Amino acid sequence: MKAFDKTQTFARLVVEKLQKAGFESYFAGGCVRDLVMGRKAADFDVATSALPDEVREIFSRTVEVGEAFNVIIVLSDDEKDPIAVEVATFRKDVGIKDGRHPERVERATVKEDVERRDFTINGMLYDPIREELLDWVGGQDDLKRGLIRSIGKPTERIDEDYLRMLRAVRFSARFQFEIDAELKVAIQEKAAQIKKISAERIFDELTRMLTSSHADEAFENLADLGLLQEILPEALPMKGCEQPPEYHPEGDVWVHTMLLLKQLNTNSPRELAWGCLLHDIAKPPTFSHEPGDRIRFNGHAQLGAEMSEKILKRFKAPRRFTEVVCELVNDHLRFADVKKMKASTLKRFLRNPNFHLHLEMHRIDCLASHQNLEIYKFCESQLKSLAEEDLRPQPLLRGQDLIDMGFEPGPLFKEILQRVETEQLEGRLSSSDEAKNFVNLTFAKI
Repeated sequence: MKAFDKTQTFARLVVEKLQKAGFESYFAGGCVRDLVMGRKAADFDVATSALPDEVREIFSRTVEVGEAFNVIIVLSDDEKDPIAVEVATFRKDVGIKDGRHPERVERATVKEDVERRDFTINGMLYDPIREELLDWVGGQDDLKRGLIRSIGKPTERIDEDYLRMLRAVRFSARFQFEIDAELKVAIQEKAAQIKKISAERIFDELTRMLTSSHADEAFENLADLGLLQEILPEALPMKGCEQPPEYHPEGDVWVHTMLLLKQLNTNSPRELAWGCLLHDIAKPPTFSHEPGDRIRFNGHAQLGAEMSEKILKRFKAPRRFTEVVCELVNDHLRFADVKKMKASTLKRFLRNPNFHLHLEMHRIDCLASHQNLEIYKFCESQLKSLAEEDLRPQPLLRGQDLIDMGFEPGPLFKEILQRVETEQLEGRLSSSDEAKNFVNLTFAKI
């Protein structure tokens, strides 16, 4: 625990100053878990007996983020890139209104603060000054056993915050731990309550699952525990939905999708991750298998984009994020035609700002089915052989040129300029004079 980075060093300084002022203070939560596991902690939280006003008196740079929960952010002196440490007063939650918020929050002892936390592996405290680990809940033992276990009764911890059901699944997949049997039963009993949690918080948890390792195991658990039915019911019909074995020897649509998720990791862009999850979401409703014909899913890409938009809007995902995911879903079959595309069509596809996401999803899709990467390699070779000027050449004509040629401004301008660019991308036009001749021959002046 002595290999400090900048964030840990600053967090230690926060604890030291609080202790020197006479307050109990410790590292708390996930950072302690990560340190005990020998992992690098992403951020550090501090639990203390000091009240927010007392914290503000000690530190010159603070931000109030949770007055109702007695939480203050303490910032380092670096104004350009400050380190932030969350400092929370020991508290206990009294009464639960809706599985999301306590009726009130009261100041508590350090042990009472630990007792209201979610899982034993997150319930340890560490004093970085004395280099002492405090573990009253068996967190160290559960780390060794590889177990996600609630602190106290699972039903009580879940009733305090229904999101903990999703967190249990995420931690289980991330760390490759088992979910304690009693906690698992409690989640199955309480699964329907997850809908009381805000869509944004559910979306955030699912995104964290998708962009961590073992996303496939997380979603298998969501299905087995009854949570997927409540938050993403559109995904369940993928189970048992047959696919043509000549293209998908791996099995049904669910198996295929899980194989895509299996290839995601902490470096995977979240748009790509959601695209992988949803790319075949419309296969079940478009399934057809006529006698003498193979299994087909006509129109599943377009319908999948429509379904994806509805799903992501339900989760209140950011608009631009939703647009990119829907584009990935809608266009994931385009790769089958890249070798037959006209030069202009291929170049426009390759220069798409999101093409790196399209190409990576195609690669993952192939590896999760027939494992033929011929088209992927073709696209890679095209990207290497084509210069930026080939993909995005300078326009041969602009709107003012058309006006100078006697064309009236209007909707036709877009069509003319696009046609000129198409001819340019095809290699049939290379100068403005050639472009003007093409326009005069092709379009009548209005």
